Amino acid sequence: MSISTTRIISHTVAVAETATACEMLAVRTGFSKGKIKDAMNKGAVWLVPPAGPMKRLRRATATLNAGEKIELHYNDEVLAKAVPSSVLVADEHDYSVWFKPSGVLAQGTMEGDHCALLRQAELHFKMQRPVFLVHRLDREASGLMLVAHSQNAAARLSALFQNNAVYKRYWVQVRGQPTAAQGGIDAPLDGKTAHTEYTVESYDAVSDTSILSIVIDTGRLHQIRRHLDGVGHP
Repeated sequence: MSISTTRIISHTVAVAETATACEMLAVRTGFSKGKIKDAMNKGAVWLVPPAGPMKRLRRATATLNAGEKIELHYNDEVLAKAVPSSVLVADEHDYSVWFKPSGVLAQGTMEGDHCALLRQAELHFKMQRPVFLVHRLDREASGLMLVAHSQNAAARLSALFQNNAVYKRYWVQVRGQPTAAQGGIDAPLDGKTAHTEYTVESYDAVSDTSILSIVIDTGRLHQIRRHLDGVGHP
């Protein structure tokens, strides 16, 4: 089985060039302009200015100024991926509520953002409204997510999550049947305290799997998966 790896191609402009970003990358990579345009549209091309943060470059006709660098983070496996569309549940102007299906990222990576909720929201609003990540939900999980449309809204909503002022409940399917109908798991993760509460909603003897309702007081990396796996219910 072959493993797809990211190929990074960069080009720094010594003096202002008339060639477009797409043309320069096509020369450096040997890829067709159509292939480069697809990568740009999917967020795999970055503009690195002499000072300030790097940003995605999507306009194929863009030209570069002296000192600027362009990077293509090409991963054919990532660029070939297709995911379902997230569904807008409510638009509250300063923020919107979305149902994110399984397979969709919360935000993009260096290799692209076409499979991410933030990009889907950006396109839904026809690039007329900024989008800011407020919280995360794993790619494999489906569920409700908030997207902020101003820096002020993003800061205020993020503070609510950080202060545990937002009630979140998860449903998971695990192998086996917990001995107790409900309980708590207290086990440090990454050197920090972590607590997970669970309630058994149902058990299927044929598949030997249970559906659990989960509430977490802390938000450690992959906390739910790691805690349940640790007690024998991956």
